[in-house]
Amino acid sequence: MTSMHGADNKAYRNESQAGDKRQTMLNIPDQRLAIQAYEKILKMIMSRQIQPGDLLNERRLAEMLDMSRTPVRDALLILEGEGLLLRQGRRGLQVRRIQVDDFLDALQVRLLLEPAVARMAAGKVAGDILDALEGDLKAVMNNAGPTGTDVEREQTRRIDEHLHGVIASAAGNPKLSSILLELRRQTQFFDLKSLPERVTDTCNEHMEIIAALRMGDGDRAARAIIFYLDQVRASIIARLSRA
Repeated sequence: MTSMHGADNKAYRNESQAGDKRQTMLNIPDQRLAIQAYEKILKMIMSRQIQPGDLLNERRLAEMLDMSRTPVRDALLILEGEGLLLRQGRRGLQVRRIQVDDFLDALQVRLLLEPAVARMAAGKVAGDILDALEGDLKAVMNNAGPTGTDVEREQTRRIDEHLHGVIASAAGNPKLSSILLELRRQTQFFDLKSLPERVTDTCNEHMEIIAALRMGDGDRAARAIIFYLDQVRASIIARLSRA
């Protein structure tokens, strides 16, 4: 399987070059520690080890992560900037509760913005990055199993983050990149964790996006993004209707 660690580093560099909030909000000379704290706390939120509505204690998090409070504080500022944490006055930062309506609203805005971003990015993403993404997606499909429950949640999040971050960066619009990052954070609460049966379909939809980017076909890339987001929306609505 293509190295996920290398892919993640590329994704981070691409998004920081696009001017997103992670880089600009860091306050310490050694940004690496803040980024490590950010990734670890984000993983805890996405895996529900930290639940929506929980109040975060900076000191306790620092002890859990075996870090000083400074990088943890900077990581929390990044997550607040991305919309995952809400400041509750003197009570501190709280993990945002993402309701279904919030998800659908965010997805609707993504449908308006991401096709245009994909058009701008087509033909501008390096082939080796696309190759790495393609290899990661194929590995996920090989390991998915019949129900998709064999795939690690963190693995799928990282691939999705890398692909969509690369697209936003290649479009060359830092403001759009920042907006889309915040929207993706909100919709990630309802992704393959909620829809394990969509693992293979999602990988195939992402492969189509990659093929369009590789060919430099902006219209095809836009159509592929629209199809993918429409399928996510339809699947969530279908799941809710069965609940």
